[in-house]
Amino acid sequence: MRVIFVHGAFVRDGAWWWRPTADVLAQQGLRSSAVVLPSCEAEPRGDLHDDAAAVRALLDASDEPVLLVGHSYGGMVISEAGNHPAVRRLVYVTSFLPDAGEALADFGGAEPSPWHVSHGDGTAGVREELVRPLFAQDFDDATYAGAAVRLTAQNEAVFGQRTTTAAWREVPSTYLVCAEDRATLPEKQREQAARATAVVELPVAHHPFVTRPELVAGVLQVMT
Repeated sequence: MRVIFVHGAFVRDGAWWWRPTADVLAQQGLRSSAVVLPSCEAEPRGDLHDDAAAVRALLDASDEPVLLVGHSYGGMVISEAGNHPAVRRLVYVTSFLPDAGEALADFGGAEPSPWHVSHGDGTAGVREELVRPLFAQDFDDATYAGAAVRLTAQNEAVFGQRTTTAAWREVPSTYLVCAEDRATLPEKQREQAARATAVVELPVAHHPFVTRPELVAGVLQVMT
């Protein structure tokens, strides 16, 4: 079994974000890969469908069954790309879990989130002063410094693009509710989680794969 990780919005270098959990999994003999999302790292920026294509490319190349894990915005991507013969289970970590025809923007309120910044050039980012209190309240200083340099602009189109399929309707899924998340509130996560096959709730913040890798790895190991 291979684990493929898909990171969330406004960051680059997915391998860095997932490495703490990947290292724990490696100790158990589980290989993993992190997707490079074109909407965050390509020039010009790709869109949701390019991100899904990047996931499918890794799935096509896998010689093992795959546990496909998406974080936050990554849930949109794995819902679009996860209906693939290699995928054995989808895992949503404090993620959006859309049905076919839904967009990420459909899960918000009438006004943009306070941390969302439109740059006026077709890209958006996150207000840096809100990153630590909302997304990284449990990061130590060294880890936060590494995270801060990996914040990036993302193609703003992805937030309004609608999925064309809902892989979770055909593939078993688990939703990991992060009960101390200040960015995606737990009650919103639980609403999303009602669509999943199974739900696990942990007392963790928005990036548990960075700060509590042993807990996340433990959840994933049960599924392999």
